[in-house]
Amino acid sequence: MGLKEKINSNEKLKKLAHWSILIPKQARPRLWVRWFVNPFIHRKGKGARVRRRTRMDVVPWNKFELGAESTIEDFSAVNNGVGDVFIGARTRIGLSNTIIGPVNIGNDVRLAQNITVSGLNHDYQDVSKPIHEQGVSTATITIEDGTWLGANVVVVAGVTIGKNCVVAAGSIVTKDIPSYSVAVGNPARVIKQYNEETKTWEKV
Repeated sequence: MGLKEKINSNEKLKKLAHWSILIPKQARPRLWVRWFVNPFIHRKGKGARVRRRTRMDVVPWNKFELGAESTIEDFSAVNNGVGDVFIGARTRIGLSNTIIGPVNIGNDVRLAQNITVSGLNHDYQDVSKPIHEQGVSTATITIEDGTWLGANVVVVAGVTIGKNCVVAAGSIVTKDIPSYSVAVGNPARVIKQYNEETKTWEKV
């Protein structure tokens, strides 16, 4: 049995390990984890940049990858506490974005300002407990290559947005969007799609 399995099988040991990695009652990893553990576990491609004012709540037990020449801008927050976060090459995560795993973001993606992409939901079914005590459920969000999300977009858990899509500012994406589409609104709906046969963008 490996070290990880031993820790997971022993509740006291698991709590101790959790306490040593995360600041109690917070999502932030301790300073020693950020300085001496994460840089050797998480992958950052050549030329990738995480700006100084970005909040990186990334823990060592889940994956975080930032592709070559990609940037996470200031005042953003990235959290992989309940799911892996993968960001491809030449992708820009704009100012004040929130990315909560599990999330897969492709290559050449552009996220504008104040966007929330969260693969996490809080459970609520037990009315005898506060919601924050009931645990969470997760479903992976996928944003494929070449897509652009406008400012203030929200993408909910489990959604896939296809290649080279445009999601208009302020939209809330609750369902999958096929590749080569333009989507707007709350909830977001597809208003245009690229027709490969006619080589034109057509209204839906």
